[in-house]
Order: sequence, then structure tokens, then C-alpha cells
Amino acid sequence: MAVESAVETLRNYVNGEWIDAAAGETREVRNPATGEVIGRVPMGGAADVDRAVRAAAEAYEAWRRVPPVERARYLFNLKFLLEERAEELARVVTLENGKTFHESRGSVRRGIECVEVASGAPSLLMGMAIEDVAAGIDCESIRQPLGVFACIAPFNFPAMVPLWFYPFAVVCGNTFVCKPSEQVPLSQRFLFELVHEAGFPPGVLNLVNGGREAADAILRHPQVCGVSFVGSSPVAKHVYETAAAHGKRVQALGGAKNFLVVMPDADMDKALDSITESAYGCAGERCLAGTVVLAVGESHGAVREGLAKRARALKVGDGAKEGVEMGPVISEPHRRRVLGYIEKGIEEGADLVVDGRENPADPAGYFLGPTLFDRVTPDMVIAQEEIFGPVLGIAQAESLDSALEIIHAHPLANASSIFTTSGRHAREFKYRIEASMTAVNLGVAAPMSFFGFGGAKGSFFGDLKAHGREAFDFFTDKKIVISRWS
Repeated sequence: MAVESAVETLRNYVNGEWIDAAAGETREVRNPATGEVIGRVPMGGAADVDRAVRAAAEAYEAWRRVPPVERARYLFNLKFLLEERAEELARVVTLENGKTFHESRGSVRRGIECVEVASGAPSLLMGMAIEDVAAGIDCESIRQPLGVFACIAPFNFPAMVPLWFYPFAVVCGNTFVCKPSEQVPLSQRFLFELVHEAGFPPGVLNLVNGGREAADAILRHPQVCGVSFVGSSPVAKHVYETAAAHGKRVQALGGAKNFLVVMPDADMDKALDSITESAYGCAGERCLAGTVVLAVGESHGAVREGLAKRARALKVGDGAKEGVEMGPVISEPHRRRVLGYIEKGIEEGADLVVDGRENPADPAGYFLGPTLFDRVTPDMVIAQEEIFGPVLGIAQAESLDSALEIIHAHPLANASSIFTTSGRHAREFKYRIEASMTAVNLGVAAPMSFFGFGGAKGSFFGDLKAHGREAFDFFTDKKIVISRWS
């Protein structure tokens, strides 16, 4: 099941079969480390989406009647196949996304854990009941599936993010349409080959390739009852507003500007190691990446010197090669976008401590070195906007209170961390921070798959977040049944 050397045009997976897209237009898929064309993806539109949604709708009535314990067994099959092929899948992720093989491995493992949690559906789908809510009257609450759900997935975690959604959706009795990012369609092609091998009935899980036209068709399709999305905040807002206007449930996970607070009492070496991995891991292309360090009080000098030393030491290159610690960004347009932010930071007067424009890797790939700014102020563009690349800023704060004021003033609130050895500081931070994903002495506040995943403020649009118990709420309706028997 390895990716073939010949360039091929991908197909959609609909109603249990691989079929050609109705759309004639295709887009090249490139290896970000080399610029090499590794596939062509059809830019599907409304006709392709409609075919997949109709197949899912037709499969729904039979699938919802399959007992949850039996639906879970299909996930057992899928998990077994994922475990067998995890290394192969991780190599596909590195090939099309550029992240290091170590990072790809970790993301595949996180996806498998979502399948594991979803397999607990027979227990997690249980409702509630009580006798005698009134004389001779009983009441129960039961969970029921709703119909066809869909996800619109991002480029940064091509295997993992869709697994936040479709295992939970189908084990609840719904059917599903997955639209991967057109920049990284190969991982989901691989995964859906495993879905087919796992024996899911035709139409339960479907795959449609495409770009914005396909995404908008999903948001407007009358037979889609709910949509899951991960991406930038402006697009998340569009997804939320459009899907909600068409009567759908929505969970739209948006962008981030994640602040990392370093107190003077922090274990500095451990803190700086953790911050370096947070900021530059996955080339900064993750919604949990640290982007602004708030150095409190006298910690500033040690933070600046320590981060500069670590950034300069990182080995940048092809993520498939041994010893590489940071791969390329996803594309040449995105590389130019990140370069624009570096230029903007210089223009705004921030101090460029480590210059990532000095490309240490293959010029054929989409590489940037780790970039570090100091003396960043909250009003700067590089402190306000999501860069989504290996660019980290250092700002100074007089106290924990002033650091929290800076964080609270920002419109995004996805994740945030504090580094301290003080229990008082840690508790105060946890109590007052608005970000829904918060860490103490960790640089990446990534919840395990049995907890919910999602931010606050402008980082999340919706009510119920991804995976964990909240997934069972999002993908089911709670029906109340009140009964009296004479």
C-alpha cells in the first residue's frame, strides 16, 4: 500500500468503491521537502459532494439499526489494520506534509487513540432513566444518531485530524463524508483503503477530494446534518455561519496565537527545551504551537539567550531523513507568506535574534529556518496574527498579572502555558486564563483523545468540541421518552 512512484490522479471513495471524480480539473500534490510532484488531486465540486452525500444518506437507515456493539467491532478491525500499517501511514504523512518522521509517527498514534476511544461506544452511548417522575410515570433519556455528517480537514495533520471525527460519528450510527485538504490527500487515500479492508458497509464512510467549491457544497447540502472543521479562524467563522444558516450542527476549530508565560522561578532548561519544541515542532504549523513567549520580570535574559541557542542548533531538512529536527513548510506560497511576516516584524521594530531566512536546507524544498524575535510588543502584527510557521516572538511582562492582561486582550484563545515551580502562580494562571487548552510546565497543551479538543473566543465556533465525551454529544440527539402504562 506504499505510495507509487508514478504520478497518479486520485479517486474518490463513494458507496464502497473507488470512482473517478466528476470534476475534470486537478491540482498537483508536491513533496514540500523536494518540490517533486507526487500526485494529482481532483478539484471536486458540488456534483462529487452530492454523489457521496446521497450514498451516505442511503446507507444511513440500515447502519443506524446495527447495534452499537457491532458498529464498534468495525472500529476494532480498523484499529488492528492501523496498528499493522502505522509506519507506512506515517511515511505518507511525511511525504506529503513535510513534518519529520518522528512527528508523523506521533500524529498517527494520536489518530489511532481516537479510534480506541470511539470503540467504547457501547458504554459511552448509554442514556439515563428514572422511575416515577410522577405517579406511575417513568422517564428516560436515550442517544440517537442524526444522519449524514461531514468533515473539512486541514493540511497540517492529514491522517490525525479526520480521525478526530469519523470514528465517533459512525460508531454513533451516523454515516460520513470526509473531505481532506487538497494539499495533502494521500494520507486519507491510504486510510480509506484500510476502511475498505476493515469491511465497513458501502456508503457508511465516503471520501471526496476537492477545494473550496467542495467545502461550500458540503456546508449547503440539505442532507448533511452536521459539519466538523479545522482551519484558520476567518474560515472557521465562514464555516460556522454558512452551515448554521443551512440548519446544521457545527464544530469549527479555528486559529491560534498561543502565549507561553515564563516565570523567574521556572526550571529554565526544561522550560526552554519545551518552548523550542512547541514553537518549531512541525515547522510551527499546528494550532497548539507556542508563538509568543511572555518573559516575566528577570527571566527575560535567560529566555532570550536560551531560545536563541536552541533555535540555531536545530537541524532543518527533509523530514524523511535521520537526524532532521524540523522539516519544510507546506508550500512555496505559504513559505512566502511566512517570509512576509518576518519582514513585517523587522519593519515594526522587533529585534531579529535568529534569522530563519538564511535557509540551511535544500533550496528545491519549501524551507525556512527557525526564527526568533525579541522585544515584541502586543500591538505588533507578529504578536497579533497567526503566522503558522517557525516564527517565535519574545515579549516582556512585569508580572503574572500583566502577562495575563496581554493574553486576555488577544481575540484568540486556543492554548496557553505557564512555566513555574510555584503552585500559587500555576493555580492563578489556570484559574484566570481563557484558553480552553492550558498547560503547566508543558509547551503543547494537547488533550488526550478521551478529553475534548477546542479553543475559546475567536479560536472556536460552536458548542461541542472534538473527540472525547463531547463527540458523543455532538454526533447524537438526546431523546427524552416519558411513559405511563395503565
